[in-house]
Amino acid sequence: MNNKTRKLTTVAMLCAIAYVAMVVGRIPIVLFLKYDPKDVIITLGGLIWGPLTSLSISVIVSVIEMMSVSETGILGCIMNIISTCSFACTASFIYKKKHTLSGAAIGLLAGSVTMVIVMLLWNYLITPFYMGYPREAVEKLLLPAFLPFNLLKAGLNASFTFLLYKPVISTLRKNGYIATTSNANKNKSTGLILLAVAIITTCVLLILSMNGLI
Repeated sequence: MNNKTRKLTTVAMLCAIAYVAMVVGRIPIVLFLKYDPKDVIITLGGLIWGPLTSLSISVIVSVIEMMSVSETGILGCIMNIISTCSFACTASFIYKKKHTLSGAAIGLLAGSVTMVIVMLLWNYLITPFYMGYPREAVEKLLLPAFLPFNLLKAGLNASFTFLLYKPVISTLRKNGYIATTSNANKNKSTGLILLAVAIITTCVLLILSMNGLI
């Protein structure tokens, strides 16, 4: 396969995986807010091929979600795209400019911060329309509900993406979907891996406690 065909094949595969992850991986957090891991898959695509790939996968998956399992219509679709792209496109843009371990960590951190800020604003602006909540009620929920949800979502997305990136890249190279490159810069990532595991563990415990399971 040539490079263009390999990319199209892999992007289609990532779209399918992201959709399945969204359908089967939904976890209730607070109120109507649910976490699903599709942003991790979409971000991996962006880290491999750049922010436009994240944007493309996000739009495709969100539209299919709207037409199949979502009950929030076009506004919910727009919110999904904004949420995903604020995280995935920010992270992949920074990583494209600084293609190192520290660049990946900085990109994921920046993507997390961007997503939390953007979604607080857009939840305030849009949630009253597509959930039927009065704006005053939404405003009262920003700090006790929307902020912790987006912090948990950002923490899980960033940590899972960081842990999965190297195995995914290695698998795609082994199977010829992306070109093999020399790996001269072998940064020690043990500390960041442990941090990612600690963040995931903390987020899972918080989710369990918020749902009254522990």
